[in-house]
Amino acid sequence: MRAVMIMFDTLTRRYLEPYGNSWVQTPNFRRLAERTQVFDRFYGGSMPCMPARRELHTGRYNHCHRAWGPLEPFDESVIERMSSQGIYTHLVTDHSHYFEDGGCTYHNRYCTWEGFRGQEGDRWVPRKAADMELNGNRNNKQGLSVEQHMANRSRMEEEAKMPSVRTIDAGLEFLSQYETEDNWFLQIECFDPHEPFYVPEKYRRMYECRDCREAYNWPCYQPVDSKITEEDLENLRREYGALLTMCDYHLGRILDFLDEHNMWENTLIIVNTDHGFFLGEKGYLGKNYPPMYDEMVHIPFFISYPGCERGRRNALAQTIDIAPTLLEYFGVECSHEMDGKSMMPILKGDEPIHDSILFGIHGGQGNIYDGRYLFMKGCANEANEPLVNLTLMPTQMRGFMPSKVLKQGELVNGSRFTNGIPVMKYPAGTYLRPYKYGDLLFDMETDPVQEHPIEDHKIKEAMCRKLMAAMDRIEAPNEEFIRLGLRG
Repeated sequence: MRAVMIMFDTLTRRYLEPYGNSWVQTPNFRRLAERTQVFDRFYGGSMPCMPARRELHTGRYNHCHRAWGPLEPFDESVIERMSSQGIYTHLVTDHSHYFEDGGCTYHNRYCTWEGFRGQEGDRWVPRKAADMELNGNRNNKQGLSVEQHMANRSRMEEEAKMPSVRTIDAGLEFLSQYETEDNWFLQIECFDPHEPFYVPEKYRRMYECRDCREAYNWPCYQPVDSKITEEDLENLRREYGALLTMCDYHLGRILDFLDEHNMWENTLIIVNTDHGFFLGEKGYLGKNYPPMYDEMVHIPFFISYPGCERGRRNALAQTIDIAPTLLEYFGVECSHEMDGKSMMPILKGDEPIHDSILFGIHGGQGNIYDGRYLFMKGCANEANEPLVNLTLMPTQMRGFMPSKVLKQGELVNGSRFTNGIPVMKYPAGTYLRPYKYGDLLFDMETDPVQEHPIEDHKIKEAMCRKLMAAMDRIEAPNEEFIRLGLRG
């Protein structure tokens, strides 16, 4: 048994041809769709980057319990489980968050891994090399990460030197070495098309992007304000489209290898992402702080499972379902109870595996979708409290939690989430303000783009009950029920 998972960060569904886009050139994603099962209702769970990867490893939601952070000592990683059962696991990636305090335990679960430096604000090249004039557009993000990125770019001025391209190269090298072997799992994980949308000129010319020194290619996470014109947004979307086309080109190199070596019939192939992105839709840019609208959480998913018929799939599925599907494919017994379920019933007959699904970001709205109604539960008070982190790894994205937080920690009993292991509980702060959005209810059958929230007290009450039941099943901390006004 062999499996390849090709993961792109920030792969926005509505910009791909298989999902209806007509202006971004993605011929290899279209080609991919012809060889796979294409999921039309696949959703993220815990947002954003590292929380989503924790779901990949554990098959469990974590946004109710913990903000951005590494795999915990109490977590059971399916990658490590597969490795222990004789499956050779290998990761190639340029996702720099794996190499920081908030993500430092994921890549070590693989038998071997190879990383490539330089994406976004990866603390890599000495900053004296930064050419800040290249960040000339007034709307672009500013700050230390931007200066760092400009320094990093000094070492990747050619396409072949870009970290995502080197990641694909390394994946192809592994495939050339192992395509006749058995019992292996390869994860090819590219940070692109995550912002900043840095892409060679040949792709930018395809979309008539602005001069590179005036490019709007690194949006701040904010509402669209009066300083940002529709022309600016159009340019931003073109920059994203150009980078997505580069990703598509290099995806094609992998598809070529799979074709040339007849690997479709005996290899599980997955192409996925962690989340989408706002490029002006609903008046937002970026991710994280606005409600988890469709643009953010409804994501593309492609899978070719040997022996299963190709075509579209409509049943609900999520990132948490990838882990149990991998275990079933490799015939490895699960070592812990998961929130996710194997996707085999969907792959074989489009049979449902979930009555409803959860998703969200730590400190944001509580979200539940039952296949028709999507309910976003706002917090009960403007302070958005109480909010806690349950962890044995008190780190943030970069660095440790501050000492004033650590001093307030208390040891609490273990739970299903911690596999029975006692854990520290720390008070958590957040920049999110879900109180201002209130409760939002959408009928996804009649309003799939969520333009018209509905007011129906009975449906909201029913969805609140479903949300509480789902949170009870995953043993969400009591503070989360109180924060969302579901319990006193």
